[in-house]
This record gives sequence, C-alpha cells and structure tokens, in this order.
Amino acid sequence: MSTVLDLFAGAGGLSQGLEDAGLEVAAASEWDTDALTTYAKSHPTAATYPGNVKDVDFKSFRGAIDVVAGGPPCQPWSDGGKGLGHDDRRDGFPAFIQAVGEIRPRAFIIENVVGLTRGTQRVHLLRIVENLEDLGYEVTAQVLSAADFGVPQRRKRLFIVGTVSAGFTWPVPTHGDARAQRLPAAGDTLRLDSVLGEPNTSVVTYAKHPDPRPSPYDGLLFNGGGRPIDLTGLAPTLLASMGGNKTPWVDTHGVVPGYHAHLVAGGEPRAGVVPGARRITVTEAAELQTFPKSTIFAGPRSSQYRQIGNAVPPLLARAVGRAVVGYLAGQCY
Repeated sequence: MSTVLDLFAGAGGLSQGLEDAGLEVAAASEWDTDALTTYAKSHPTAATYPGNVKDVDFKSFRGAIDVVAGGPPCQPWSDGGKGLGHDDRRDGFPAFIQAVGEIRPRAFIIENVVGLTRGTQRVHLLRIVENLEDLGYEVTAQVLSAADFGVPQRRKRLFIVGTVSAGFTWPVPTHGDARAQRLPAAGDTLRLDSVLGEPNTSVVTYAKHPDPRPSPYDGLLFNGGGRPIDLTGLAPTLLASMGGNKTPWVDTHGVVPGYHAHLVAGGEPRAGVVPGARRITVTEAAELQTFPKSTIFAGPRSSQYRQIGNAVPPLLARAVGRAVVGYLAGQCY
C-alpha cells in the first residue's frame, strides 16, 4: 500500500479521504494542538509531528513516503483575507515545496482556496507550479466542486497534483444532472424536528437594513455571517469562523421564504430574534463536511468548528485520492 505524509494536516479531513481511497497515512504534521489531538484519535497508527512544519526533518522520509499531501494555510490567498500571498508569514508553500524536494515522492497533492486562481493571485499560483515543475514533476491544477463528489455543500477548492511521470487524470464527477447519483442536499443530514449533538444557542436576529437577493437564502436579511440553509439544496460553504453568529442555521419555522417575499414586495424590515432559527451544531457541521460519525473533535466548541471549517471534506479528498491511486497503480518502475 502506498504511503502518505500529510503536512498541515488539521483535523484530518484530507488524510481520511486518502485512507478511504486506499492509501496509508504514515505521518502527519500540524501546529494546532486541538486539531492534532483530533487527528491522532482518528489516525492512531500515524506518527504525528506537532509544531511548525518547517521544523520537521523531511530527509528522514525519503524512500519511505510515496505521496506528500497537504493544505498549506489558505489565509494568504483567501478572498476573505488580506491577500498578502507570499508576503504573509503563514505562507506554507515554501515548506511544502521543500518537503517535496527532499522526499522525492512519486506524487504530491496540494489543496487550497480558489482565490489562488484569480486576479493578481494567479501569478503566485503560476510561480508555485513552476517551482514544483523545476523539481522534475508533471504538475496540473484544477478547481473541483465538492458537491460533484457527494458533499452537501457549495464548496469549491483548488487542487494541485504532481507526479513523477505523465498519466494522472482528474476524477470524474459522480453527482449531479445526468450522472450516476443526484446532487446531495443539506436535508440529507439536517432535520427540522431534531438536533444532532449539543445545541448551539447563538440566536439569529433580523438585519436592520436587509439586502435581499433573488434567492431567499442569499443576501443579507439577517445579522451575522451565518446564512440560512435551504434543506432542499446545498449548504453554504462552512467557514472556520463558525461558532457564533457566523454559524449557518436551520429555519425550523419556515420564516425565510415568506420574509424574503415580504421584503421584495416592499415590506418593512422586521426586528428582534428570528422565530425557530437554530444554528447548526458541531456534529451537524462535521456531517455536512462528510467526516465519519466516529470522529471526536478536541478542544472547546469554537476550536471544533474551526477544525471542521478548515478541513478538506473527506469525500472530496477520497475522489482525488482514488485518482492518485489509479496513477500509482499504472506507473512503470
């Protein structure tokens, strides 16, 4: 079985998906102690390296690791950040590239935000790809939609895959129109009449100056960054900032469509607490992210939400992992 080193491993979403694809995660590095505790519980046979990934001796893995994987911190490239790129001290790409150069794996997998492909940030992406190609790898990058692979969430992520020879092909979407399976829906996980896990008591209030959009579930009709969830469709992207009023919520009383129609018709904004609105729990967020039900998240609740929001959805990681496994199986020595 091919072995994996997971850098910037977080709570283990990427590792979980790669293991489900048939790879063996031998080791992982992560600076966040809560996330690493979560990781160790779910991957007890993997060696774990706490602290800064720059302090790991990558040379010790040469000859023992087939795939280097990881999601360098996304804040330098995120649309929601300052966009400092390589000038951001959290930029983890140099360490990842160093690891690839010293280990010389048969393949590598990088996951990051779509913002790296846009505007001025694209220059950085091209530089990263060029640096990896200079190490002798065939490198290809593609944006994948998590929903196309069974994740009930509007989440798109950039993947960069490098291989020692040509032959890697990207996974084919499995969910959606004219595909083997229908698109998942948030209602496959969430329920109007029951709560999974410990309730989140953060209330939802009406916005003083609402800004309706064509969909009742978009726009700024309510205070805070957490949007209402349309249970018949995909959940919004789960963010690392979940936990308080940035946590998505379930409209148990069916208020959202009627209030949206009221505003569009010229009605006056409402005030106070939205009746029947409840924030999703840590357990529900983890299931929307497709973590196994057995996953136990360490640390306070805010940390648990952050770990989930930062994670690669395991079902999406599994799809990429299977594509890499297919490449490795066909590689000639």
